[in-house]
Amino acid sequence: RSNPYQASLLRDSVRRYLQLPADQTVLILHAKVAQKSYGNEKRFFCPPPCVYLSGPGWKLKQEQIKARDLGEAGFRVCGYMGLDSMGNSLMETQKLCFEEQPDAKGFSCAKALYISDTDKRKHFRLVLKLFFSNGQEIGTFHSKLIKVISKPSQKKQSLKNTDLCISSGSKVSLFNRLRSQTVSTRYLSVEGGAFIASARQWAAFTLHLADERCTRSEFPLREGYIRYGSVVQLVCTATGVTLPPLIIRKVMKQYAMLDVDEPISQLHKCAFQFQGSDRMYLCLSTEKVIQFQASPCPKEANRELLNDGSCWTIISTETVEYTFSESLACVHEPVSPVPLIAALQLTGGGDVAMLEVQGEYFHAHLKVWFGDVEAETMYRSPKSLVCVVPDVSAFGSDWRWLRYPITVPLLLIRDDGLIYSSSFTFTYTPEQSCIPGQQVLSDVPQDSDKLLDSIHQEFTRTNFHLFMQT
Repeated sequence: RSNPYQASLLRDSVRRYLQLPADQTVLILHAKVAQKSYGNEKRFFCPPPCVYLSGPGWKLKQEQIKARDLGEAGFRVCGYMGLDSMGNSLMETQKLCFEEQPDAKGFSCAKALYISDTDKRKHFRLVLKLFFSNGQEIGTFHSKLIKVISKPSQKKQSLKNTDLCISSGSKVSLFNRLRSQTVSTRYLSVEGGAFIASARQWAAFTLHLADERCTRSEFPLREGYIRYGSVVQLVCTATGVTLPPLIIRKVMKQYAMLDVDEPISQLHKCAFQFQGSDRMYLCLSTEKVIQFQASPCPKEANRELLNDGSCWTIISTETVEYTFSESLACVHEPVSPVPLIAALQLTGGGDVAMLEVQGEYFHAHLKVWFGDVEAETMYRSPKSLVCVVPDVSAFGSDWRWLRYPITVPLLLIRDDGLIYSSSFTFTYTPEQSCIPGQQVLSDVPQDSDKLLDSIHQEFTRTNFHLFMQT
């Protein structure tokens, strides 16, 4: 553990951070699969991997650099992205220049990345290296695993091959490409609360399988894999904007197939018919998203003729988010590896309760903090940290006699004071003894200290509960 003097200084810094968090977030969006290139062709990843920089910490850090008389050019953020097999040479990667958007986020995308047939791997990761333009390295960040496929599967998908199937509740991207021309590619996106077809940015949508017997206002969601003919709902992950209920149809040679019932596969051509409409389909017209009325096929009742703008390609997407704060630390080293917490596991109780923090990118220079209280932490592996849960009295005399649940944020803090926040919290809850019909927390007035103190004698040792804030 830190020595008492360092711990006191760090605790003051953490308190200031908790009062006014100045986080820096790096968000990487990418497709879950990538089509391999053969020979001299270059099948650029579609949709292109995107990077968003958000959080007030970026501006604060830039002001600190500017204050050192480095000039405006010194604090711009730039980066390089490539495949994790490309080594350290920046010549083999694509340079990213970030532009500020109306919502103050920095945005860039890597439009010219591809994987050749000389790379024999079945999976790979993207590597993002970020720098300030004065040469100071920010850190290295990895995408999630991407599966390599040779081409979109034309066979009827089996649910045994779940890597290529799309499950309800997963995230997808939709794009339209006229006459197979890369320059004509448009991505379904959301701007100003409205759906648009963008040539630059794409949105990830949560694809929900819905109960088709219910009305739109009810719209209960179901689990399972998405099949053609299913009623689905598309919800933008960034804005929450939702399209009306849609029936997803398989597309073959610009026809919507009305009688196909099979699982949807990656990079399949599909169409989205508005439920209850007269052959109306989701369609793009330049940058607008409109409705298009398909024509019935006189010879085959199970087909409807679509236009080019109504034929979409569907692909699963992944998101990985790294959050850190340099605002209160004197950081000379890159912020990476940025730890990611995936789950918490509580064991023991009484005088010694142990919490295992599970995730990725852990190392021996990390400490777990419960709010502004440092926990004794032991490093197990890059995927596991174990700590002793601090007694609730460590939060001050006000909590020595715990009467109501208190929730504190879980932080990981590096030796040099770099803070890694998380979406996880820890809740201390007083354990009520089993007295039939007794109401303790809800019915007792707050000024009834005497009564509460007597009830407290019925409590056992403070019990702990975990939950995650999304």
